Amino acid sequence: MNTQVRDHYLAEFARVADRLPGHGVPWFRRAREVALERFAEAGFPTIRDEDWKYTSVAALEKRPFRMALPGEARPDSAAVKSLALGGGYLMVFVNGHHVPELSRLEGLPKGVTVASLAESLEHQPTLLQAALAGEVAQSGFAHLNTAFAADGAFVHVGRNVMVGAPIEFLFLSTGADVVSHLRNVVWAEEGAEVTVIEHYAGLQDASCLTNAVTQIFTDPNSSVEHYKFQHEAPRSFHVGGIHAQQKRDSRLASHSISLGAALARHDIGTRFDAEGCDATLNGLYLVGGRQHVDHHTRVDHAKPHGTSREFYRGVLDGSARGVFNGRVIVHQDAQHTDAQQVNNNLLLSREAEVDTKPQLEIYADDVKCAHGATVGQLDEDQIFYLRSRGIDAGAARSLLTFAFANDIINRIRVAPLRARLQGLMLARLPQADVVRELV
Repeated sequence: MNTQVRDHYLAEFARVADRLPGHGVPWFRRAREVALERFAEAGFPTIRDEDWKYTSVAALEKRPFRMALPGEARPDSAAVKSLALGGGYLMVFVNGHHVPELSRLEGLPKGVTVASLAESLEHQPTLLQAALAGEVAQSGFAHLNTAFAADGAFVHVGRNVMVGAPIEFLFLSTGADVVSHLRNVVWAEEGAEVTVIEHYAGLQDASCLTNAVTQIFTDPNSSVEHYKFQHEAPRSFHVGGIHAQQKRDSRLASHSISLGAALARHDIGTRFDAEGCDATLNGLYLVGGRQHVDHHTRVDHAKPHGTSREFYRGVLDGSARGVFNGRVIVHQDAQHTDAQQVNNNLLLSREAEVDTKPQLEIYADDVKCAHGATVGQLDEDQIFYLRSRGIDAGAARSLLTFAFANDIINRIRVAPLRARLQGLMLARLPQADVVRELV
């Protein structure tokens, strides 16, 4: 490991440790110290690591990212309003710190707690111990997250409570060389239902780093619909992990929408710890220029009668690069598993590149599993068909590109997010006005 990088983060921890939330909670203070020790030993992953062989983080090691202080470079309410999706509850975080005065949480149902991680560690730390006391993943970024987690969102939905409107977490980055270590925890008790949206955005074209970890716990017969909408500045970096644990007959739908940064990495996984679990993982990545986006998914079918579906699509232009590695593991006792996984990619230029690797590991004999991947360009026969109907070549290409991406966008059940994505998609396409008329 680069000793300068290690020394930088050790010094940064010494600078901020006393101000981190939970400093007075013995089990969490110890968890931070252990995580920092593991980071000092392992460092950041390199292309020699199998799971990172297509994704170099060397550019991150060259920048001395620092943690911002609460209140630093705070945006005004108009900027927040322009970015927030609306139509539900809202928590706003700026440079990794919760800003209550920009948030909107009035009217939550009885039995629902929505609070910042810092606030929860102060008032009810025992609720978080199961999530925060151990490591969620063995990577340098996950270790740093545990060591430095300054804030994030905590959602706890009580038994049989249904939250009718989505809860949006808006994470804003506003400064150069600022890092936000965010830790989010979503816990749905038995029979509960909730929709949450992680929305990452940048207000300036600054080189900042977001290092986020989200943990989702679904108790028996509960349902969590989760969206991650990552739309940060072109020179920013984003590394995120979503780790779910599901109990009997629970349902998880996790949608990852990545419009890129200079580099974006998303690790998404769920484990079926009881029978009858259901998980749907959908994803869409739209990148151009020299952007790089990487999705790694893992579904552990550890118990029988589980169902999983994965549908990921990528649209790449310029010299952009996409990576998809989807791993489905059917354990020995997971009979009657039903798992499907598909990754489709559309390349709009000769320089764009995709590395896709869907994987099935099956150790049970009574299962129904399938996987597949495609990488290609627009179909010339389809373009010819549209041109024969009076649509010129440029508009035909844009229409087909929009239709390809819209297959995933239409799976989104939150109307404001679906509309925002369709607008952003159209803004990237030539002759968008013609496409709007046709769709």
